[in-house]
Amino acid sequence: MTISTDLHDLTVTELADALRQREVSSVEAAQHFLSRAKTHAHLGAFLGTNEEVTLAQARVADARLAAGTAGPLEGVPMAHKDIFVTREFATTAGSKMLEGYRSPFDATVVSRLADAGVVTLGKLNCDEFAMGSANENSAYGPVKNPWDLTRTPGGSSGGSAAAVAARLTPAATGTDTGGSIREPASFCGITGIKPTYGRASRYGMVAFASSLDQAGPMARSAQDCALLLSAMCGPDPDRDSTSLDVPAEDFTRHLDDAIDGLRIGVPAEFFGEGLSDDVRAAVDAALKQYETLGAKLVPISLPRTELSIPVYYIIAPAEASSNLSRFDGVKFGHRAKDFKDLTGMYEQTRAEGFGDEVKRRIMIGTYVLSHGYYDAYYLQAQKIRRMIADDFQQAFKACDVIAGPVAPTVAWALGGHGNDPLADYLADIFTLPASLAGLPCMSLPVGFGTGSMPVGMQLMGNHLTEARLLNVARSFQQATDWHTQRPQGI
Repeated sequence: MTISTDLHDLTVTELADALRQREVSSVEAAQHFLSRAKTHAHLGAFLGTNEEVTLAQARVADARLAAGTAGPLEGVPMAHKDIFVTREFATTAGSKMLEGYRSPFDATVVSRLADAGVVTLGKLNCDEFAMGSANENSAYGPVKNPWDLTRTPGGSSGGSAAAVAARLTPAATGTDTGGSIREPASFCGITGIKPTYGRASRYGMVAFASSLDQAGPMARSAQDCALLLSAMCGPDPDRDSTSLDVPAEDFTRHLDDAIDGLRIGVPAEFFGEGLSDDVRAAVDAALKQYETLGAKLVPISLPRTELSIPVYYIIAPAEASSNLSRFDGVKFGHRAKDFKDLTGMYEQTRAEGFGDEVKRRIMIGTYVLSHGYYDAYYLQAQKIRRMIADDFQQAFKACDVIAGPVAPTVAWALGGHGNDPLADYLADIFTLPASLAGLPCMSLPVGFGTGSMPVGMQLMGNHLTEARLLNVARSFQQATDWHTQRPQGI
């Protein structure tokens, strides 16, 4: 490999080392990836770049590297999901409602990565306000899966997953409300982790469902994710009331620990009817690999898995209905030009600014919160959510981590679910339970299925066990090479 021509094949860890050794400059790295973003614009992964800003950040990073004052990620370029607000790049959340919006501040996750030395390449496409499982709900067009341009990359962090898989960026930020890091990571053959709810500050994340949204890194390996997560997490009490009062942590510290005797829980509900044979085969093979590495498989049950879909699609839309009420054309964002009075301005602005899926979820959320239905729907959903969380705690008495498929199938064709939103909702069956329980969980590539499309396996841990999850994933990746595979022609 030559640094000058194969820069995009380096992982975050390798690129950070090359930068520290002065084998390549941050400016060279930034220029290389910006060029690749232009060359592969047909993927629809990037929504915006600003070469002047990116190269200015890279020059500052080179100066710090030369002075020996570099941060752990100094000079490493990466891109952010367009759900994080940024001062120097427009933030749209994939919506016409925020087209051209420029925030006066950076999201905490963005600023912490910048403090660690990261250079921002630009903003990445996503489902509108992070609502979707296929990245087809963006107002700026769908993202294409680099493994097969006719298929979805998954959502809502589809732009992030596609950009990492296509080597347009070494890593990207994503957000996960009900699986929006894990599903696209699975569909695109990369690694992604959602930490425990509250680990990463939500300040500056355009809100979808406040009790569920959580930021996390998406990269090619568990090692890279550990490095990035270490920079992203930490308490933020002055700006995020849901931020956990838990000190920042070095998630790389246990990466190479042995996993002899590790108990991996295998939930029966994740391997029943509806799971495709190709996904089952890849996950089963991965579980056998773990046995070879010294782990023990333990049968467990998560009996309320099926209830996670109706529970999530009551709670999340309810919170979305509240959060998105701020987009009314008054203070910021889109405002309709043709209206007769204040009420007309609200109505026309929201009709023009929001897409169909966002409108659908706002209407569902408003309904379940309305008088006469709150107790019957929203309150009952919250009670079952507590029961789902209790199911996990019962399971963790018998195991250390839980493993299973991320999604029932490999990535489906763009437009494959047509006008059937329920089909997208059902695809979240395996990712929703851990989100509702606020648990850390991640996806790692474990093989290929129908159409030579990537298959991901999900690892779930108890609260604040991100380091253990990353260690378990790293052990698998040291013994296999699925995470090193790349799409042909990219």
